[in-house]
Amino acid sequence: MPSATAKRRIPFSVLQKCAAAFRVLAHPHRLRIVEILADRKLSVSELAHRIDLPQAACSQHLNLMRAFGLLSATRNGKTVYYEVANRSAIHIIDCIRTHEM
Repeated sequence: MPSATAKRRIPFSVLQKCAAAFRVLAHPHRLRIVEILADRKLSVSELAHRIDLPQAACSQHLNLMRAFGLLSATRNGKTVYYEVANRSAIHIIDCIRTHEM
């Protein structure tokens, strides 16, 4: 019989979803994007400049993260601004900061 302090097991479907999110975030540029967007919305060109990537490469990272629901995008005229849509991604960045290797 489990003890009263035993933690409940995380449902497997939740673990699968988390593993998929980790696969999406498992790239240094994508982690940097989350770190930067944790503070404010930015356009593709602003992000590309900050992480020193060609705009096309930055857009590919942003599109993947947006498709997975980690980021959201809003259009203002011709400019698209990105922001963190899933705050759990910021918690991962905070965890990395806390446990730097």
